[in-house]
Order: sequence, then structure tokens, then C-alpha cells
Amino acid sequence: MEKRQALNFLPVLAVASFLVKISGSSSFRPVLTGPDLAFSGPRVVFRCVASNVSPPVIYELIKDGRVRIGRNRDFQGGQVASFPIKVTAASEGSYHCRATAGGTREISNSIKLRVVTPPSYTRVTSEPFPPVAYEGSRMALSCDAEMGSNLSYSWFFNRKEITSSTSLPFHFVENKLLVERVTPEYAGNYSCSAWSSVNGIKRISSSTEVQVTIKVYVSKPEISFSVHKEGTSYHGNVTCWSTRGSPPVNLYLLLDGKEVNSVTAAQTLAAWFLVVVVPELDMGEARCRVKTENQDLTSEPVNLEVAPVGGNVKVEVEYLYTADSKLTTARLSCHVSRGTFPYISWLFNDSVLPSESHPDSHTQPILPHIAFADRRQSLILTKLSPEESGYYRCRARDSYDDSGPWVESAAELVQVTGLKEDARDRVRWWQTPTGSS
Repeated sequence: MEKRQALNFLPVLAVASFLVKISGSSSFRPVLTGPDLAFSGPRVVFRCVASNVSPPVIYELIKDGRVRIGRNRDFQGGQVASFPIKVTAASEGSYHCRATAGGTREISNSIKLRVVTPPSYTRVTSEPFPPVAYEGSRMALSCDAEMGSNLSYSWFFNRKEITSSTSLPFHFVENKLLVERVTPEYAGNYSCSAWSSVNGIKRISSSTEVQVTIKVYVSKPEISFSVHKEGTSYHGNVTCWSTRGSPPVNLYLLLDGKEVNSVTAAQTLAAWFLVVVVPELDMGEARCRVKTENQDLTSEPVNLEVAPVGGNVKVEVEYLYTADSKLTTARLSCHVSRGTFPYISWLFNDSVLPSESHPDSHTQPILPHIAFADRRQSLILTKLSPEESGYYRCRARDSYDDSGPWVESAAELVQVTGLKEDARDRVRWWQTPTGSS
């Protein structure tokens, strides 16, 4: 009985084995390999293979589900079918492989190919254009490639690449280099490189350099007035200048509110104007005016009146103490009651003290520890000792007339004495002792 049952199973096993063989030979899945990113221009290769299928096998490379790119036959079985293609912009799309064997057709996996166009004709454009910006304004530079895809960008300032460690702050937004508030430090040469990369291979296109100019706003102009004498004639000179700003600027001389002269300063921020001067005669009120493309500023006024030196000349003495009542310094001030351009000279015990700028190189200074300030109107004794004690006086004459008469002060006694004990006088106190002439 058992033997008969075993024999009855034999046809069933044979049929099952036959079905397995049919299934193994008719069901297969080809595999497609190839690039998903490629530069336009060179060739790339797609490869397709179907395993465990009896030859012959027909392979076809299909683009976008309908366009047949190539066709290969495998008569041995297990052979790889290669499909080389030259990459162009039209090559971009979705690829799959179709394999046919024994009347059965199967479709492979798909690969989406993106075509990368190398950059070319790269240039830098600016906003504003031309690339001239005032301090505090916004500046935007763009790196524009005429052709190219899948691009990245690198920026260079004075031929050094701009990175996170660059001292000046920059912002990168896509192909733009941004500065929200420029300062003069941003002036210089800028360039960029546009590049794309495929499988570690870079294609780079670099721009030429663009010079960026940062203009500084001009400060309020200042004005000064000087006089010099030639023979019996007097000549006045008005100087106009700004302490900061970017040239060129237009400088104007206004006399009693009317424009009388002008200069375009291309390299500097200063101009000089000659004016008529008659001593003891008021020649009017002068102002300087500076104009740029977006600024118009005027200086404070100065009177073009030359008063000769005269009247009273007086010396005042100020002693300076430390917090612990130690005498350190004495300051002598020369006061001239009249005169627009006084030249001050100082005398110690009737000997003329040399100027710091014009010392007598042949003799030892009378007082080694002295300094002048406020155009020689102040004489400072930087070190006090008994040898600094004595009589001091000042004299004045017109600075524009070397042969003019002197007007002298009375002599004032400076005497180095003990410390002042009164707490009110420990820091600073005035002394104007009675002197002798």
C-alpha cells in the first residue's frame, strides 16, 4: 500500500520540477549601470546585463521610455552590453535597459542622467555700477557665467580667496558677494571663479579683476587765514581744507556770502586762495565751501581783518602740583591785548630763549627743561629746580613783518619754593608775583 502511494507522487514531482525550470528561464531582471552626472562633451558608457538567462539576449538602451539609443545582442549568455554615448544637452533624461530572451521582455532599473555644462565667459558685475560706493552703503557683486550649470562659486579679494577666516565680513548668497555697510577697507580688486564638479573633476572659469572704489564722505571744511609781507605790500592767503573725504572735490571761497574763487582738487582736499589785505582795514568775512556729487558743506567764518600787534602784553604764571602737594611744573602764558598774527618771543633774565624748532646749535641752551605750546604763547618749565628761578617776560611783534617793532611785557618772577600746605591749593594754584622790568 505504501509503495503504491509513493509511486503516485512521482508524476506530481515531475510536473513541479518542469514548472520550476520554465519559471527560472522566463523570469529575469536586467541591471543597468552608468553615470547620473556627466559633463557635456565627452563620452559616457551605460552597461546592461541580465543573469541566469539563456542566450541569445537582445539588449536595448531606452531614453525617456520611448527613444531607443542603441541595440546589442548577447549570443553567449551573461555578457555585458555596453552603450557609449556622446554627452550633449539633449542627453539629459531617464534611461533604462530592455532585455529580450526566449520571447520574454524585461525592463531594468532606471538611471536619471543630468548633464553638467562647464562654465565659460565668467565676469563680475556690480551694484552699484560702476563699482563706486560711499562708506556705509550696500555693495553687491555678482559672479555671472554666460554658460554653465550645477555651478559653485569662489571669490577673491586682492588675489586672495575670501573664506570664513577673512578679516573683513562678507556674505555669500548664491552667486553674489554682499557687504551691507562698506568701509574704506573694502576698496580693492575683486574677481571670482565659477566651477562645476563631476566625480571629483572640476571645470573652472575665472573672471578678470574688477576694481572697487569706496568713497569717504567729506568732512566739514575748515578755514585759516595768513598774511605775509613783500617789500611794502601785504598779501593774504586763505586756506580751505577737509580733514577726511575722497577727492575730487570742488572748493569755493566765499567773501561776504558771494563766491569769488573756486578750485577743483583732484588729488587733495585742500585749496589756497589769494586775497587782498590792507592792515587795520576790515576786508570782509570769508568762508570755505566744499561740494561733491552728493555733499555741499560750508566752513565757519573768519574775518579778513589784520590788526597790528600793540596794546598791553602781560605774563601770567601757573604752578602745577601733584596730589601730594609736590611742585612739578610751571606754565607761563603770554597775553597780547591786540594783534591778529602775533609772534611771541620769551626772555629769561633778559636772555632770549631759543625756539624748540630753531635752537642755537652753537651754544648750550639757557634752560634745558623748557617747552613751548599754543604757538609759543605758553612757556612750560617741565622740570623745576633753583636754576629755573628768575625773571621771565615775553614780547610780541607781527609774524608777517620780521622788521616790525616789539611790544614787551613786564618781567615776572618765578621762584621755586617749598610745598603749598593749604589743601585748597594742592592740585593747582595761581601765582602772579610782582615782577620787575
